Amino acid sequence: MRKAISIILIIILLPILLISGVILINSIVKPDEIPSFLGWKPFIVLSGSMEKEIYPGDLAMVKDVGTDNLKVNDVIAFRTGEVVVTHRIVKIVKEEGQTKYVTKGDNNNTEDIGYVLPEDIEGVYQFKISKLGNLAMFMQTPTGMIACLSIPFLLLIVVHLKESAEDRQYLKEKASKQRQMEQEIENLKKQNEELQKERLNK
Repeated sequence: MRKAISIILIIILLPILLISGVILINSIVKPDEIPSFLGWKPFIVLSGSMEKEIYPGDLAMVKDVGTDNLKVNDVIAFRTGEVVVTHRIVKIVKEEGQTKYVTKGDNNNTEDIGYVLPEDIEGVYQFKISKLGNLAMFMQTPTGMIACLSIPFLLLIVVHLKESAEDRQYLKEKASKQRQMEQEIENLKKQNEELQKERLNK
């Protein structure tokens, strides 16, 4: 059971480290772009503008698939100033050979102000992980980052220490049984020798 737990922890830990490493490298190499992993970008939802599709605290998973095949009703993530918004396309406008998108939050009464340009789009919404955004926000804090990286390692160390202690105890018990068996064999030999001496004396 403990070996199974160790394997599960390793399986969980390695992808986390790999993804975190790739995202960290991307953020360093391209500081002006939102970091991604193989085109996937997670966004923490902060407002209720897309209820009942996406709720505050959810983690919205967005895929960078380009803008050539975007259509009305697609939910896209786009930059507006320093903020990334995830809203639905309600209209596509072509002006002077340029494509522009009109967006709106499902829970909003009015369309967003201004157009969304192709270069502002981060990707198309694929799915959400409910309430994981709250955990993701915690993980962005220094305490959360330390906990995220240290807890799996600590669990792994505890499991291995427990296994080592049990292995030592097992070897100790095995050695003790071995000594008992050797002692019993020695006693039997002595008893056999005494019986043979008694027979000879008779």
